[in-house]
Amino acid sequence: MWCIPSGCDPSRVLLYFHGGGCVVGSMHTHRKLAGHLAKAVGARALVLNYRLAPENPFPSQVHEGAAAYQWLLGQGIKAEHIATIGDSAGGNLTIAVPLKLRELGVSLPAAMVPLSPYLDMELTGDSLETNAATDALVNRPLMETMVELYLCGASPQDPYANLLYADLSGLPPAYVEAGGAEMLLDDGVRIAALMDKAGVEVVLRVEPGMQHVFEFMAGRAPESDRAIADIATWLRPKLGLG
Repeated sequence: MWCIPSGCDPSRVLLYFHGGGCVVGSMHTHRKLAGHLAKAVGARALVLNYRLAPENPFPSQVHEGAAAYQWLLGQGIKAEHIATIGDSAGGNLTIAVPLKLRELGVSLPAAMVPLSPYLDMELTGDSLETNAATDALVNRPLMETMVELYLCGASPQDPYANLLYADLSGLPPAYVEAGGAEMLLDDGVRIAALMDKAGVEVVLRVEPGMQHVFEFMAGRAPESDRAIADIATWLRPKLGLG
């Protein structure tokens, strides 16, 4: 699904991956958030309706994301004018897809924006416990079920599923965002630290008191609107927009 804001630069594209553990969700559930981001940046957003697990388990979604990116290149969109962006499991794909593209020898996107990324298939983050009482959306049994359905027997340490095990060197600049009250906070904090260690330009933003993918409240909460505006301020120069 294309989200095309009035007056945007059609040569700049946000390749958006929706969340839902790669088990639920669709381009329809996330088009509002993708549209707000596209409008703020001044670009089009392509929201990928990738196939879901368990019928299509890992790594199906990584391959589909790489194929969608290469389709954009085939349409004449330059790699330096594309950013990968997504929330939760889509935040995972936001990083995993460029990793796959690097393996394939394909020119990488200009930037990555993982929002509340869900990265650790072993569920070892401290915030799974410390933020259990403040997270209104995520809980450990839910995460365990999603891991099982997504991996379908694949290793929880596979670097294309668990980005904490990936070689991150050479990846594009990244803007990592998470809510301070969410159980997956540590996934974002840890990947940002690993990116920095690998020499990747990275910004980590944690919004105090906010929930998992708090950007969903765009248009209704000042914290979300401010976060999206800040993402756009960071991302526009990466895409060559003034």
